[in-house]
Amino acid sequence: MIDISRRQALLMALSASYAARATGASPQEHPHQMPIVKGVNWMGNEQIAMLMYPAMTVMDLIGPQSMFGALMGAKVYLVAKTLDPVTSDAGVTIVPNATLETCPRDLTVLFTPGGADGTLAAAKDPEILAFMADRGARAKYITSVCSGSLILGAAGLLKGYKATSHWSVRHVLSGFGAIPVDARVVHDRNRVTGAGVTAGLDFGLSMVAELRGRTYAECCQLMGEYDPDPPFHAGSTKTAPAEVKTALDEMLAGFTKQSEALAANWKKTGSSPS
Repeated sequence: MIDISRRQALLMALSASYAARATGASPQEHPHQMPIVKGVNWMGNEQIAMLMYPAMTVMDLIGPQSMFGALMGAKVYLVAKTLDPVTSDAGVTIVPNATLETCPRDLTVLFTPGGADGTLAAAKDPEILAFMADRGARAKYITSVCSGSLILGAAGLLKGYKATSHWSVRHVLSGFGAIPVDARVVHDRNRVTGAGVTAGLDFGLSMVAELRGRTYAECCQLMGEYDPDPPFHAGSTKTAPAEVKTALDEMLAGFTKQSEALAANWKKTGSSPS
């Protein structure tokens, strides 16, 4: 029996209503039957591994996880070095359900979130890099959000691929042999990378569409009422006031410099310092 969460059940009800409107039928006529919609696979069996590590940015993880968690029939593994709770940079603690050793070897999606100091530490951790390289060698999709792409780069998974990252370190990706792209979500063959933090929702929806089709993704978007209308327009280096950009440049200067050093070492030696 497939375990379906309340949110997935609501998604099923929403999709049934969507299909009923499209066909003129009543959604109550077949309350337990999945709607037949061309191009949509409602049920699946994807194996999705989401890396976790201390001081990761929790929104980088939870945004995509909220989308992956809506994939009926999929199994999402929250993977860490041990099963001990992992505390994010915002103080939110999450309990893993798999370790680097117990995570399935063959994955549909391999994902890593970003952060700052925690990300740099993960990108220098031999165990984490070995895990990412091993699972990435077979995963159907290799993905990240925000500075998580630094971990992909350090594991040798971005060489020759277009990719994005948080704006403060996007340029650093070239040091790992990648081609930096200024975009919210970048697809290049089986590499899918998201820009900073909130781009994780765009990334997640893109992955749902990739795995199950556009209608499924749109149902997820409507379920989450994802229709952003921010009170300010400072969410991009293109629109933020000059004084805001200057302040953030100064605050993130150390992280950017350390990221550049990480990439420079990788470019020189083909590996990251432990």
